[in-house]
Amino acid sequence: MTERERIWVIDDDRAIRWVLERALGQAGMAVESFESAAGILERLERGRPDAIVTDVRMPGIDGLELLRRIRERWPELPVIVITAHTDLDSAVSAYQGGAFEYLPKPFDVDEAVALVRRAVAQARRARRGTAPGPERVPEIIGEAPAMQEVFRAIGRLSRSNITVLITGESGTGKELVARALHRHSPRADRPFIALNMAAIPRDLLESELFGHEKGAFTGAEARRIGRFEQAHGGTLFLDEIGDMPPELQTRLLRVLAEGEFYRVGGHTPIRVDVRVIAATHQDLQRAVAEGRFREDLYHRLNVIRIHIPPLRERREDIPRLARHFLATAARELDVEPKTLSAAVEAHLARLDWPGNVRQLENVCRWLTVMASGQEVQLDDLPPELRGPSARTRAAADWEEGLRRWADVRLANGERGLLTQALPRFERILIETALKHTGGRRQDAARLLGWGRNTLTRKIKELGLEIEEPAGGERA
Repeated sequence: MTERERIWVIDDDRAIRWVLERALGQAGMAVESFESAAGILERLERGRPDAIVTDVRMPGIDGLELLRRIRERWPELPVIVITAHTDLDSAVSAYQGGAFEYLPKPFDVDEAVALVRRAVAQARRARRGTAPGPERVPEIIGEAPAMQEVFRAIGRLSRSNITVLITGESGTGKELVARALHRHSPRADRPFIALNMAAIPRDLLESELFGHEKGAFTGAEARRIGRFEQAHGGTLFLDEIGDMPPELQTRLLRVLAEGEFYRVGGHTPIRVDVRVIAATHQDLQRAVAEGRFREDLYHRLNVIRIHIPPLRERREDIPRLARHFLATAARELDVEPKTLSAAVEAHLARLDWPGNVRQLENVCRWLTVMASGQEVQLDDLPPELRGPSARTRAAADWEEGLRRWADVRLANGERGLLTQALPRFERILIETALKHTGGRRQDAARLLGWGRNTLTRKIKELGLEIEEPAGGERA
C-alpha cells in the first residue's frame, strides 16, 4: 500500500476542523486535527506531516506566528493559512511570511483538497531534489471526434497571438488547452501565468492582476508585481472570467485596448505585451444579456472560441484517460502503477462524471492509494461509484453538497441561509421541469406538484425569462 499523505489541520473552530477532516479523509489522506497551535512545534520535533493547514486567528500562538516559526526550522514544510474572506492584511502577511497559499473563508471544499494536494506534491518533489527541474507538460488525451475538433483548433492557432475564449464545464481541462495554445505560439519561451477569478477574494483581485505600490493600502508593506507584469511577453490565462467583478471588467477592457495599466496606488503607467486567453464554464452571452458581464469585453475576448466537451460526450476516451492518470499518480508517489480490470474499465466508461476529467483524475489518485491489489476490481472503487446504483447516487449528491455548503457558511457565522438557497433551488427545478416538457407550463407545474398559477407566479418572482413553446401553450 502507498503511504497516505499526512495532513495536520489546526483551527479553533470545530466545524471547520470537521469539514476539512471529512473532505481530506475522503480524498484518501490521513488527517490529524488540533484546536490550537499549542504543542505543535514540539510535535514537529518528533515527526512532520506532509502539509499543515492552519487558521490565522487563534488563541495563544496565531497562524502567522506559527508560520514564522515553522519557516525558520522546517522551510520545506508547506503551510496553508486559512483567512477570513475580507481579511486582506492577513492574506498579504501570509504570502510575505512564506505560506504555500492562503485559503479564504468561506472556501470551496474541492478547491481546498486540490490545494492541499498541490502543496504535498511540491514538497515531495523538493525532498527528492526534483523541484528545480523543468515543468512537465501535462498531456491532452482524446480520440473522440469532439476532442479532435479541439486539437484541430489548437493546430490552426499555432504560431498565433490571437485572443482565445475557452468554454466548457468545470473539470474539462480548460487550462490544459490554454497551456497547449501557449506552447505552440510564438510566446512559448516566455511566461505562462494563470489566475482563477473564482479562487481569489474579490478584495485581492485588483492587486493580483495589476500589482500594488508600497503603502497602497493597509498591509501593503512592499511593492507587488501583478500577474499582467509577470506575464509580460507571454500569456496570461484568466480562468473563470465570468466571475470577474464589474469594476475589474472595465480595467481589463482598458488593458486589452491600450496595453497599459496602473498598479494599485501607482501613478506611472505600466506597458505590457501580453496575450490573454480566458476560460469560463458560464454562458457569457446570457451574462451579457443579464447585465453581469460587459458586452464590449465579451467581444474583445471572444475572438476565437474553443469549446471543450464534457467527459460524458467522449466516453471512448475514459479508459485511456484512466490509465494515464493511474500512471501519473504512481510516478508522483514513486510506486508501481495500478491496472484496471476489464469490468472496471467498462463500468467507468458508463458513468456520467459530473466533475468531468478532474473527477476521473481524483478517482485514479484515490485508487492508487486505496486499492488493495495491483489490478483494480469493482469492489475497489469508491463507494459512490460502485454498482448499478452509481448514477442514482450521483444524482443524489446534491444533498451532500448542500450539507457541506450549509456547514461551511454556518461555521463562518453566516445567517439567512434559506433566503439564499431557496430561490436557487426553485429556479433549478422550474427550469428543469420546463426543459422536460418543452416549455409547456401546465405539464411542468404538474411535474412539480404545483398548480399552473403557482408556477406562473414563481417564474415572475424569480425573474425567469421563459420562452413560450412553438405553437403556443398546450395543456
